[in-house]
Amino acid sequence: MDIKKLQSLVIDALEDVKAQDIRVYDTTHLTGLFDRIAIASGTSNRQTKALASSVRDKVKENGGNILSIEGEDTGEWVLVDMGDMVVHIMQPAIRAYYRLEEIWGDKEVKFGAAKRISTRTAAEEEAPKKISRHLTTSQALKPEDDTPKKAPARKKPVKTDGVKKAVGKTIKVAPAKSSVPPKKTAAPKKAPAKKPAVKRAPAKTKAAE
Repeated sequence: MDIKKLQSLVIDALEDVKAQDIRVYDTTHLTGLFDRIAIASGTSNRQTKALASSVRDKVKENGGNILSIEGEDTGEWVLVDMGDMVVHIMQPAIRAYYRLEEIWGDKEVKFGAAKRISTRTAAEEEAPKKISRHLTTSQALKPEDDTPKKAPARKKPVKTDGVKKAVGKTIKVAPAKSSVPPKKTAAPKKAPAKKPAVKRAPAKTKAAE
């Protein structure tokens, strides 16, 4: 079995039973006995045994071989040997005491990021690409259109009551003069001028004639 596939199966089996602080290390540069070593923690004897059984069953179901399982009697430290990969399932106190990470932990395998990337890639490949019906396939796959875009046409000023107003700008306009002329108020009438009195000559008497 491919080492990457075996590594993925072991991680899945440990995660299924809620293993804590899973670490995987590449050991090809340190020994020729195995290529990977995995270390995980279980909070109780029952959980460490369940984790070992989960690894064994998952690997066997996918055609892998289990060479040996050690430590199931006590459950404090259970070792699962698969030839190319060895899994150490330990209780926290035992793990802190032996510190296997300091011996084998020169090259850690970042399996979390690798699994997320592979899952996302597979999902993207399965999902069909949506293309607009109004575009051809060649047009839909282009990231950007290289043709220059035309500037938006300017709107003509709107006429309101004989006063021009530019759209989008605020212009102060003097109030328009009313087309109806204001009514003229009648001037007060002057009193008629008095005519000067005409002095008449006294009539002549007959005696004077």
